[in-house]
Amino acid sequence: MNKLLIFLLFIIKTSLVQAIETPAKQGILYDYETKTVLFEKNSDELMSPSSMSKIMTIYYLFKKIKDGEISIDDEFEVSKKAWKKGGSKMFVNLNSMVRVEDLIRGIIVQSGNDACIVVAEGISGSESIFADELNELANEIGLESSNFTNSTGWPDKKHLMTVNDLLKLTVRTIEDFPDLYRYYSEKEFTYNNIKQLNRNPLLFRPIGSDGLKTGHTSLGGYGLVATVKNKDRRLILVLNGLKSSAQRSKESERLMKIGFNQFKSIKIATETKELGQIPIWSGKKKEVSFYTKDDISITVPNRDRKKINFKVRYQSPLIAPVAEDQYIADFLIKKNDQTIKSYKLYATNNVSESNFFSKMILNFKFLLFGESLITTQ
Repeated sequence: MNKLLIFLLFIIKTSLVQAIETPAKQGILYDYETKTVLFEKNSDELMSPSSMSKIMTIYYLFKKIKDGEISIDDEFEVSKKAWKKGGSKMFVNLNSMVRVEDLIRGIIVQSGNDACIVVAEGISGSESIFADELNELANEIGLESSNFTNSTGWPDKKHLMTVNDLLKLTVRTIEDFPDLYRYYSEKEFTYNNIKQLNRNPLLFRPIGSDGLKTGHTSLGGYGLVATVKNKDRRLILVLNGLKSSAQRSKESERLMKIGFNQFKSIKIATETKELGQIPIWSGKKKEVSFYTKDDISITVPNRDRKKINFKVRYQSPLIAPVAEDQYIADFLIKKNDQTIKSYKLYATNNVSESNFFSKMILNFKFLLFGESLITTQ
């Protein structure tokens, strides 16, 4: 029996998601490499995302830069609406021209509502049109529950997101803009001779944080979208509904440490590598090799290792012909009897049908002995 298939029959003994208590009203903790949710609470509940929705404003701006429609050296004019906007500010001057790169920092580091409106008007002509375009883009990238009415996250009963959508948006930001994402790690920015520190508390902790964004409104409470990278692991945390900035700081660091200290990532197989063989009936070969197009991995708690097992599932008998890259089986990661992750497996090579005489011998043997020449391992 193939060594991998032996391994697949071995029970790893683990519990996938630990019960983690948090005072946050909504939250999710996610292992980026293994695509595993470690903890979630009301993750599909609509909420006021406050300034965390500025990640969407920046996503749209990054997209315009990547597509070549805007340069970081372009300048946008500051309107009276932007200049007068309350809340957190970059402190731009009325009628001044501001570089796009400064606006990026003004939004990410200083959480400037004025900077967001400058960007919205610079891209779309008005903030209301910009919000409509954010909704179109959100739909394109799979944010199923989000609705934007402004560029800033200013309190509005119709301006809503879920922590799941904020998680999706974070993943897309990291993957779609690897060269621009670096702005999220900057700890301070000075504009107009006014120095402001990044409001993300984890950036100032020795735990490896490199973004993203805090938020606070009376509707949603205190929230945070944060990522921490430690060696070969990246965790993403989204929290909302906390009572104070101090509680947000303490709780986000606590949950990140739980994610790194109490969970372990296991890489089972790498993409494109041949993993094993499946018996095949009526073919010129007795077996067909298979591979996965994705890395197969999972993150599990360090304790309670009794509930996870791995299996390869395929229809038996698998009958020739089989084409190269044909989907032939599934790799299942199961908790007890419930499948929690599934990966498709594909044929590594072609297996053509055997000739008529060979098939007659196989059929005769099956009728005589009730079995095929191929035994299932």
